Amino acid sequence: MDSQHQLWSRRHFLLHDRALMPLAGPDEFSPKYWQDRDAVTGTSHGRGTTYFVRQDQQNWVLRHYRRGGMVGKLVKDSYLYTGIERTRPVAEFRLLAKLHQMGLPVPKPVAAHVERLGIRYRGDILIEQIPGARDLVAWLKEKALSAQQWQAVGALMRRFHDAGVYHADLNAHNILMAEDGQLWLIDFDRGACRADGVWKEDNLARLLRSFNKEQGKLPGFHWQAQQDWQALMAGYEKGA
Repeated sequence: MDSQHQLWSRRHFLLHDRALMPLAGPDEFSPKYWQDRDAVTGTSHGRGTTYFVRQDQQNWVLRHYRRGGMVGKLVKDSYLYTGIERTRPVAEFRLLAKLHQMGLPVPKPVAAHVERLGIRYRGDILIEQIPGARDLVAWLKEKALSAQQWQAVGALMRRFHDAGVYHADLNAHNILMAEDGQLWLIDFDRGACRADGVWKEDNLARLLRSFNKEQGKLPGFHWQAQQDWQALMAGYEKGA
């Protein structure tokens, strides 16, 4: 049974999974809402601040959509409105729900929020936090991965590609691994389901660049480009 529920008000659009979040309002997408309830369990800083929050026994991730690049220096967090289903929060929520239903290792979407601002909008998303998982950059700061672990990363990429899933920002920060080696892919902003094409090779090239970039930034980063990438690609070629 579909548990997605949507609600319009004069200015706000809300989409939420009633099984995870029975009631939703604009306040739940404000960091202050969670701070006032002493429910912020952590933060992560990238393009903006991502908040890890706790609701009863559930742990969620709250992310506000922000622009990057040169445009982001002028327009930080608003986008042209061309229809609710084309907004970034709603599109990502729908895609995550679809991928989760397909059995792919992604976090469940909890809720999405769009605030209309005339011809523009701002947005936020709440997703499940993957318990005990860290991104590959965090792991590689501490230790090298084994050849088998790199093969598993490659098999993960192949699994998504075989399902026709395009990830717009495939990088080392968006691959999570738990202590037992289980892997997830996160952050599907601007992602999509596509037919076969050169985008798969472009995806992998982007991932390779991200590992090399992190190595250039972080002393002691445990990445051996030729050896580790070869193992990753062996896993990709073999598949899940």
